[in-house]
Amino acid sequence: MLHTPDFTAPVRFRDPDAALAQVQAIYEHSIGFLRQSLRDFVGGRDMGGARVRACYPFVRLHTHSVVQQGGHHRRLSYGFVAGPGRYETTLTRPDLYADYYREQFRLLLANHGGELEVGTSTQPIPIHFSFAEHDHVEGDMDAARRALMRDVFDLPDLAVMDDGIANGTHEPAPGEAQPLSLFTAPRVDYSLQRLRHYTGTAPEWFQNFVLFTNYQFYIDEFIKLGHAEMADAHSDYIAFVEPGNIVTRRAGLSAQAADALGKALPRLPQMPAYHLLREDRSGITMVNIGVGPANAKTITDHIAVLRPHAWLMLGHCAGLRTSQQLGDYVLAHAYVREDHVLDEELPLWVPIPALAEIQLALESAVADVTGVPPHELKRIMRTGTVASTDNRNWELLPTRNVPSTPQRRFSQSRAVALDMESATIAANGFRFRVPYGTLLCVSDKPLHGEIKLPGMANHFYRERVDQHLRIGICAIDRLREGGVDQLHSRKLRSFAEVAFQ
Repeated sequence: MLHTPDFTAPVRFRDPDAALAQVQAIYEHSIGFLRQSLRDFVGGRDMGGARVRACYPFVRLHTHSVVQQGGHHRRLSYGFVAGPGRYETTLTRPDLYADYYREQFRLLLANHGGELEVGTSTQPIPIHFSFAEHDHVEGDMDAARRALMRDVFDLPDLAVMDDGIANGTHEPAPGEAQPLSLFTAPRVDYSLQRLRHYTGTAPEWFQNFVLFTNYQFYIDEFIKLGHAEMADAHSDYIAFVEPGNIVTRRAGLSAQAADALGKALPRLPQMPAYHLLREDRSGITMVNIGVGPANAKTITDHIAVLRPHAWLMLGHCAGLRTSQQLGDYVLAHAYVREDHVLDEELPLWVPIPALAEIQLALESAVADVTGVPPHELKRIMRTGTVASTDNRNWELLPTRNVPSTPQRRFSQSRAVALDMESATIAANGFRFRVPYGTLLCVSDKPLHGEIKLPGMANHFYRERVDQHLRIGICAIDRLREGGVDQLHSRKLRSFAEVAFQ
């Protein structure tokens, strides 16, 4: 026996706001039903052998032509489907994605005319994804009752959460609709849950511009900057959020009721995130991903579902050229991928192109912040290939009588710098259609005997970290001012692409 909420039949809409309202109504009805059923179950109610199920809303487009009207497809990389047919996707968290969904609906209607169909899908909502932000209901049940949950409620199913659409390997079964989005609703919900775990902050706080770093020193400077902005009543930023969802509002702004739910964590999470909020979500999120490509892949796998406008890597690297000095910058325009964590999802023969909008913003930001004229930037910054490796001690590998060594490969690739994360972040940006860029700072030169010593390192960090961070923020300011329509490059989209950005 199946216990479900009252069914909501599909309805067609020509207005994006009306379509979004229907998505919200279906989702809230389904989530409300699941939450009440779970409260009953936790309270000890006998479910009578029934299986409790509620499903995600869907949006569907039928089109008989490629693009009918509007002309948006001539300048945008998204907002239209590749050809005639039936396209659909499941949707989740319309409270979090309201502006995003509204814009995708608007572009589909503008480019194809006709109507959007919104209804209740057949994809169950896993009970774990129905919990409210501060619900901890499982803690109130004994082991036997928790074990019974799988017989009553739908649990997460990894078979419907794979990244085949994003990877370009998804092939719809006969009669199945083509996808509208890179991510299904269960895949989005899974990543939203993971973001809480890895970063110690709620997905609601994440902003559309993301900075990644591999050193805590950058985070320390970002925290100082965040609190300084909050003390400025005229700042463009309205709040600063730290792990544990601790919210500091800008001077002159009243605290909100939800702010009181934040709580300092006994220890930092694996990849702590900090957020400088703006009203329109165009602020800055900064994440300390630590050292290594595994973390870099993990966090970008999950942040990608938030559909940010850009993510940038700011960190330290090994300089590979004799002409480089400690403290010089490296602007990546190509990558050697020896990180290996994405080899199955994105084959090595796939090029990772530099994106002009990102490159120009970073280069001009270096000139602005350092005060070095553009025609003299080569004194302090190299533009070139960055190699990323998964072996932190690559320089200790044998070199005698070995046909291929890291040193030889890096030399043949013309790499000018080496780290462990940048290629991963760029490759996952390419894979998930998120604009990406890398600006690194040379902190040692292992091939030339210049390794980090305690005194040198401390001096270097004091001198460069603050400047490097200000360059990254300046670049984001430029990207924001340039408009996001221009930022989402068509270089990141294939000839048979999903419509959603």
